Amino acid sequence: MRRHVRIGAPGGPGHRAACRDQQVAVAYALALMAYNNVIGAHGWHRRWYTPVNAGAAAASLAVAAASGLTAEDLGLGRGRWLPGRLGSLLAAATAAGWLAAATVPAARPVLDDQRISGLDGRGVAYQTLVRIPVGTAAWEEIAFRGVLQAMLRRVMSEPAAIAVTSGVFGLWHIRPTAGALRVNGLANGTRQEVTRVAAGVAVTAAGGAAFSWLRARSGRLAAPVAMHVALNCGGLAAAWAATRPKRPGQAQTSAGA
Repeated sequence: MRRHVRIGAPGGPGHRAACRDQQVAVAYALALMAYNNVIGAHGWHRRWYTPVNAGAAAASLAVAAASGLTAEDLGLGRGRWLPGRLGSLLAAATAAGWLAAATVPAARPVLDDQRISGLDGRGVAYQTLVRIPVGTAAWEEIAFRGVLQAMLRRVMSEPAAIAVTSGVFGLWHIRPTAGALRVNGLANGTRQEVTRVAAGVAVTAAGGAAFSWLRARSGRLAAPVAMHVALNCGGLAAAWAATRPKRPGQAQTSAGA
C-alpha cells in the first residue's frame, strides 16, 4: 500500500506531523550510519555480531511502531511474509550466478577474499546459515528497506525515498569497505584507499537501490531479504569453494595432469 506524503498548512497539525516525521527519519538515518561505522568497529560487536544485530532489528521495529508505521508500511503485512514470485526468481538467479562463477577458473581471482581463507566447513555453514541471514541480511533489510524507506515515504516521493535510502545504505558501508581493502591488500596509500572506498560506497548504494526497487515493486520486505541472502551467502560459498586449498591427493592429480 502506497502512503502519501503528509502535507498541511504551516503551523497546522499536518505540518507539525510532517516536521516530526522528517526529524524522526533524519535521526534514524544518522543513527544507522553511526551504528555500522562507529559501533561496528568495536571488538565486542564483532564477537556478538548476530545477537546484537538481531536486537538492533527488534529495536528498529519498535521505533517504527512508535512513530506510527504499520506492518503494511514495512512490507510485513498479512500474507507478505514470503518473498513472492519476483523475489524468489531473482534470488534463485543470483544463487545460480554464483554457482556458475565458482566453476569458472577465470573467475577465481575475482572471488579471492582473505577474510574467508581461514574458514573451515563448519565456519562456512555458520556464516551462510546463521550469521549472514540473521545478522546481516535480515537486519539490514529491516533497517533500510523496511523502516527507513517507510519513514522517508511519509515525507517525500517514492523515487526520492529510494534514492535517499540507497545513499545512506552506501555510507553505512564505509568502514566495512575500508576494512576489506586493507585485509586484501587492495589499497596502497591514503589517496587510493579513499578513492576505492568511494567507489565501493557508490556500488553498494546502487545495490541498495535495486533492493529498494524490489521492496517497492513486490510490496514485501521478504523479497529483498531473500535477494540479500542469496547475494551474500552465495558470494561467500562461491569464494570458499573456488579458493580453498586442494587436498594433497587433488594437488598431485592436478600436477600429474
